[in-house]
Amino acid sequence: MKKVSVIIPVYKVEKYIAATVQSVLEQTYKNFELLIVDDGSPDRSIEICQQFTDPRVKILRQENRGVAAARNTGIRAAQGEYIAFLDADDLWVPHKLEAHVEHLNSSPQVGVSFCRSAFIDEMGNPLGIYQLTTLTDITPLDILCRTPIGNGSVAVIRRKVLEEISFQDNLYGTVEDFYFDDDRVLHPSEDVECWLRIAVKTNWLIEGVAEALTLYRVNPEGHSAQLLKKLRSWERMLKKARAYAPEQVKDWEKPAMAYQLRHLARRAVTLEDGKTAVELAHQAVAVHSRLLLEEPHKTLLTLSAAHTLRLLPRSFYSQVENLAFQLAGALQRRRILQDKL
Repeated sequence: MKKVSVIIPVYKVEKYIAATVQSVLEQTYKNFELLIVDDGSPDRSIEICQQFTDPRVKILRQENRGVAAARNTGIRAAQGEYIAFLDADDLWVPHKLEAHVEHLNSSPQVGVSFCRSAFIDEMGNPLGIYQLTTLTDITPLDILCRTPIGNGSVAVIRRKVLEEISFQDNLYGTVEDFYFDDDRVLHPSEDVECWLRIAVKTNWLIEGVAEALTLYRVNPEGHSAQLLKKLRSWERMLKKARAYAPEQVKDWEKPAMAYQLRHLARRAVTLEDGKTAVELAHQAVAVHSRLLLEEPHKTLLTLSAAHTLRLLPRSFYSQVENLAFQLAGALQRRRILQDKL
């Protein structure tokens, strides 16, 4: 049985970390180590982690340097042939690791195995909607436009893939291997930058399994300023990609920005910020008008939702939104079932 190294960066997550760790310890696939990386967390998060006595749990410590640095610390210490990442506020269903190990073992050309996600609220209750993505034939442009690896808790990667894209630098007083880019201005786009580097610089395939094996916790404290931060990080990510794929990025840049602007517009809708949603949605179409032809349903739905939110009374809009969520959830569950079959 191949060993899996599970890496959880920990910073100010005392409300969630016990459930997250427990979801790893309850995996049906037992040959794993759990590397909890204390990223200088100032709360009780690590105290809570220390209460777990399972010998597979190891706690690593570093000064606060961000999630990318914490993952790099975990990778350097990892002993597994497969590396799995889990954000400290998300959860895994019990057979997640088993499904990915089976996928990687049976598909030697696949370097990154990922899954879909079900959304949960702050208390861990299911919201009835899912993060559905393309599973196969994933290209670099798909990674930039549709982010099939939808969050930091879905990927399980062969160690040799990370070794192929590693680079050395001296950021903290000694020369070390880096896998995720430690540039903190890149956060929260460091995941996509890493997946893009894999797609551009290696021959490994990136494929997903149909099930929603990750429970992704929706941040109740989100606000519109974070959307602008994410947009800046996306621009930073594209700038870095020009260094190793200049000709490709020249072709990819406009669609990549347009799809990201549309994504942020949809996020602004969920934050009930109609003004920002409308501005971002119109910017998306202005940057790459082919968005209306490539994905007319999603683009028109985003524009419609943004304008509806801005124009309708909030109470009436909430009723329309609830109905839309119920319909979307039903359609998504049917698609997941069809893909599994």
